[in-house]
Amino acid sequence: MKMLNQDDTKRITDKVLSLSKADECTVTIKGGRTGNIRYARNAVSTAGLVENTEIAISVAFGKKQGTASVNEFDDKSLEKAVRRAEDLARLAPENPEFMPTPAAVAFKSSSTFSAKTDAIDPEFRAQVAAYSIEACRKNKLVAAGFFTDESGFETIANSRGVFGHQQRTNVDFTCTVRTEDGRGSGWVRRDANDVSKFDARAASDVAIEKALRSVEAKALEPGRYTVILEPAATSDLMAYMFNSFDARSADEGRSFLAKQGGRNRLGDKLFDEQVNVWADPWHPDVPVLPWDAETMLAREKMDLIKNGKIAALNYSPFWAKKQGARAVGAPGNIVMAGGSKSTAELIASTKKGVLVTRTWYIRMVDPQSVLLTGLTRDGTFYIENGKIKHPIKNFRFNESPVTMLNNIDELGRPEILAGDESQFQLLIPAMRVRDFNFTSLSDAV
Repeated sequence: MKMLNQDDTKRITDKVLSLSKADECTVTIKGGRTGNIRYARNAVSTAGLVENTEIAISVAFGKKQGTASVNEFDDKSLEKAVRRAEDLARLAPENPEFMPTPAAVAFKSSSTFSAKTDAIDPEFRAQVAAYSIEACRKNKLVAAGFFTDESGFETIANSRGVFGHQQRTNVDFTCTVRTEDGRGSGWVRRDANDVSKFDARAASDVAIEKALRSVEAKALEPGRYTVILEPAATSDLMAYMFNSFDARSADEGRSFLAKQGGRNRLGDKLFDEQVNVWADPWHPDVPVLPWDAETMLAREKMDLIKNGKIAALNYSPFWAKKQGARAVGAPGNIVMAGGSKSTAELIASTKKGVLVTRTWYIRMVDPQSVLLTGLTRDGTFYIENGKIKHPIKNFRFNESPVTMLNNIDELGRPEILAGDESQFQLLIPAMRVRDFNFTSLSDAV
């Protein structure tokens, strides 16, 4: 499939906009290819390449809206899609929260594309799997993993002059390693937009080491412990909190950022002073598109938490107008400041504690406090006098990331992650926190 370039998508969007008879029209084109390889029980099970390009056309007559999408780009198909969107809009009820599409703005491009990632071929994918499989066979272990690489583009345009086009790439790798008897388990995840930052052999070695070390796990009494959370363990917990940085849910009393009287916690100190979090579309490690595709507003670099204080909330165009605030594009990444220490160095300076590789099966208990419940898995270890003493059985936990960020002892080196519960690209550090609440034991590995 030919990847559409900027000239191609400009021609297509101009054609669509010229066909529309509606009061306003917006166009989004997304396309690309995704390669993958999956393996289990030390053998490749599936591999493939998926290619697709799709255009979505939204129109409005007054406050009545309609949307149609198609993956054919000849003139007849484009006109048919425009007419379908217009027919739907005429039938639709008025949207009381309708907001006009934004005016034209110049988007500052970000480095979301890597030529090396774009050049990944089946041989590269096979070698990623081979590293895990061959090393596990040598160690009498069993590997299961999934590697994907994406190369694509996104284009946005509207009838008020907005136009943006940018290519992007990404790789994602997860690997679980088990002992043959199923008593030991290790896991690793790696994400990057530039594949030169990804080392398949080193990643697989992490999961292998954890699987070997997690055999003969001992039971530790549930309770509150000093815990070192690796970035992968932290990211999914933190994502629940960052997904709540919405001004409307706070103003309406539906989140942990709500105050009595229909106010929010903007400017309040809620976390330890070590906590600094920001969004930056142009960050070299986690670049994202410079626009928010849902609103077509430009993204900006902004502090979200500054020295423990809430520094910004996300306002939709409708809520910004209602509250007299300024709307900008919703963040696409989250960057949290950390330290220079590796996880191993955090362990070395810990007298007693628990190392958590991964959290999973996380569920919200209370949105007002972001209280979460979930389980540890794939490598949980007891630390004593700066060393891992022995593996321990997994725990169920009841904990809030808000509490965690008030109990920080030390932050480690940030790592790139795209958490399972997150809409963001994340750059999150390992962290050592006090009084993490483990409520019961789990027999799963």
